[in-house]
Amino acid sequence: MFDTEFLDIPPLAGAGGTVRLPGSKSISNRVLLLAALSHGQTTVHDLLASDDTAVMLTALKQLGCGVTQDGATAVIGGLGGRLVNAKATLFMGNAGTAIRPLTAALALLGGEFELSGVPRMHERPIGDLVDALRQLGCAIDYLGNEGFPPLRLRPGQLKLDAPIRVRGDVSSQFLTALLMALPLMASRDIQIEVVGELISRPYIEITLKLLARFGIQVQSEGWQRFTIPAGSQYQSPGEIHVEGDASSASYFIALGALAERAGGQNGIEILGVGADSIQGDIRFIDAARLMGAQIESSPNSLRISRGQPGQGWPLKAIDLDCNHIPDAAMTLAVMALYADGTTTLRNIASWRVKETDRITAMACELQKLGASVEEGPDYLKITPPAKAGEWKTAAIHTYDDHRMAMCFSLAAFNPAQLPVRILDPKCVAKTFPDYFEALFAVSEAETARIPIICIDGPTASGKGSLAAMTARRLGYHFLDSGALYRVSAFAATRAGISLGDAAGVAKIARDLPVRFEADRIFLQDEDVSDAIRTETAGMAASRVSAHPQVRIALLELLHSFRRLPGLVADGRDMGTVVFPDAPLKIYLTASALHRAERRHKQLISKGNSTTIAEIQQDLEARDARDMSRQTAPLKPADDARLLDNSDLSIEESVDQVIDWWQGTRPF
Repeated sequence: MFDTEFLDIPPLAGAGGTVRLPGSKSISNRVLLLAALSHGQTTVHDLLASDDTAVMLTALKQLGCGVTQDGATAVIGGLGGRLVNAKATLFMGNAGTAIRPLTAALALLGGEFELSGVPRMHERPIGDLVDALRQLGCAIDYLGNEGFPPLRLRPGQLKLDAPIRVRGDVSSQFLTALLMALPLMASRDIQIEVVGELISRPYIEITLKLLARFGIQVQSEGWQRFTIPAGSQYQSPGEIHVEGDASSASYFIALGALAERAGGQNGIEILGVGADSIQGDIRFIDAARLMGAQIESSPNSLRISRGQPGQGWPLKAIDLDCNHIPDAAMTLAVMALYADGTTTLRNIASWRVKETDRITAMACELQKLGASVEEGPDYLKITPPAKAGEWKTAAIHTYDDHRMAMCFSLAAFNPAQLPVRILDPKCVAKTFPDYFEALFAVSEAETARIPIICIDGPTASGKGSLAAMTARRLGYHFLDSGALYRVSAFAATRAGISLGDAAGVAKIARDLPVRFEADRIFLQDEDVSDAIRTETAGMAASRVSAHPQVRIALLELLHSFRRLPGLVADGRDMGTVVFPDAPLKIYLTASALHRAERRHKQLISKGNSTTIAEIQQDLEARDARDMSRQTAPLKPADDARLLDNSDLSIEESVDQVIDWWQGTRPF
């Protein structure tokens, strides 16, 4: 997950490949609660790992529910409709799919509970659900503003003889909460009447289908009256699989519809959700088809590609009632940027009470990109930039809303080839923690447009630490070029090749199966990190790096590390030879004495006996050798920025590099 302040996405050119979706958030949290309320043990497969499901699992544990997890599988020991712990303080984050059904279930089961969340959760309405529960005799107090969390629940005197009335025009989660909680009290038929038009009906369909899997057969009359039969009782189905998230599928459906095919791939294939989905947002494919997407569907997969010019491309502007796809409709707003006219999305009032006011937020960020937007109480009209030159680069504010971040990543395919900055990209953890990794895995950019920061410098200048920390701050890949020379020497020695045999070492280096994972370095599947970080390995690397054949052999491998979303590379000739087009080049140095003192501390901490004078002498000799070699001598690039870190901490050095980097960006 990109746990960074911002993520810069370079202009993307094409896309192709396969995406496996995470489990549906809506299904995951419903299944977890239903399993907890049931008699028996339930094994949940393909469970979404996200902030919202983590909140629900933590709450269930606090209530005394048995929970064990192994990857995407969770085993839930049902409470059989009875609480083990009847008193708890529950933090629900910003998970509406958790706080609303839990409020209903706990209010009916009795006990003393406080439920709260992040500040935005305390702005999301819950009053209509509370009003419905109070009709039943539940004792619920507001601890802050009337109609909003946080809440205190107390035991009440329940009465179930009259129909329960609940508004349906604010959020379908209120009705879902009642439908999931009331079977706990079904000693007689219980009726729920919906007041006003029920929005987001597909989410109620999900609830009804899942209730049936757990033994509850709700009778419905249209969308206005629901009856829970007397004697209803939750029973575990034993095992249940969570299908892929259809709302998350919308981003990759849109991707396939607007991006040119890349890498010889036939568009985008999505696994985990398809024509047999029980999620209403699967109907997003109908809207995407209206706009021109070419979509093939099977029971559990989709394949999407962009139409030909005049036949699906550019995308077609649409005028659509989006009540049936409230979450996925946000993706249509960004697809509208690539349409041939004004797109109107109607009946989206529920956007205003989601993770943020999505109508206002969407209007604001679309305008930053150059679109003309008309915002209404329950609609948006989006007119895209008329031509490529009217697109604007922008830093997209995400409002701690996962769907804003994912939607606007698609703006990186703009015809003006402008980068897009996503602020607070880690907010996608709510439903799709690996979203950006999945996006970059199937997206393609012109190599020259993938940004690079080069950090060169002499031995022991601290360039490796500086480059690694800078990469983490930016969410970029990190390339320790020195490690490639160390691994080449290591692999050659293991193969019995003399380090003086330039051709032999070059042959090893040319096909080196090396990869970086965080701060570890792997040769094939072997972790060689410690083996190549010794002083002896460093001297061996210095020897093989002097061979022109080895440097040429490694050049293609070095270039292959230039991958989305960007790269920070450290070495001795990254800016002069390997990546001469890098927009920022740093030449990092420090006096030989400062470098010797740093290296001395490192060696002493590892139990090596040496003196600062000996280390300084060795460093000066190595500097002379590196600067005088015929191939790629150590020197600053002509346009490099000099950074002497003799008196700077690593944090201060990183701040300086980030500041210089910001100066090269258009945001």
